[in-house]
Amino acid sequence: MKEELRIVLVQENVQWEDKRANLDHLQNRLASLKEVDIVVLPEMFTTGFSMNTKELAEDMSGESVSWMKAQAKDLNAVIVGSLIIEDGGQCYNRLVWASPDGKVQHYNKRHLFSFAEEDDFYTAGTDRLIVEWEGWKICPLVCYDLRFPVWSRNQKLDGTSTNFEYDLMIFVANWPEARRRPWINLLEARAHENQAYVAGVNRIGTDGNGITYSGDSAVYSPKGNLLTDFEKDESGLRTATILKSELEAFRSKFGAWRDKDTFNLRQ
Repeated sequence: MKEELRIVLVQENVQWEDKRANLDHLQNRLASLKEVDIVVLPEMFTTGFSMNTKELAEDMSGESVSWMKAQAKDLNAVIVGSLIIEDGGQCYNRLVWASPDGKVQHYNKRHLFSFAEEDDFYTAGTDRLIVEWEGWKICPLVCYDLRFPVWSRNQKLDGTSTNFEYDLMIFVANWPEARRRPWINLLEARAHENQAYVAGVNRIGTDGNGITYSGDSAVYSPKGNLLTDFEKDESGLRTATILKSELEAFRSKFGAWRDKDTFNLRQ
């Protein structure tokens, strides 16, 4: 088990529907990384938030997942971000978790953004993913999921202060600048209410539909303290170190989990 996890946030522009350009740019950006544990890329990091599934969808053996696996091996770190994936005749906004040992896990975005007609082109996921990595339990989600606290809810697995469903929540996003305040506020809120670290990575630049993105990628502690962030529209990498001992000490000292609601909501 690792006491510390080093998380790298990658805040970059995404070239519209140009996979090769985006993969080449990211490979150059990541080449200098050493001794990191998790590298977080934005939502649809190879294409932008596109509904052009017929032209852009890949399967799990395609170029983009293969690139993620290669980067994970080269950097000896997890690579996580979402892609347009076709599986079983359906298209998904799929978060891919590529580990350095070659293992790949995934989560299909649950809450599709009907305001942009995402639900007309993609199939919603049904299950959350909890990854166990280096002694940490991690829940990765996608963009619009951030607005739905029940889906993000952290569960206690027993009566102790240490055994929660997850320790770290990760959000990957294409979250427009026009709604940047909810992005910032809700990342912090998810940390407070779930007594967990929260990392969010958003893109910058302007997409093919003329929508602008300001980034505002950040990591928050279980107390809601800001550990690292970016300037608005800033391109680059940020690294945050999160500590298991600090997480467990806070959960033990401030046991809000003891007073949680006892009911569960069904789908």
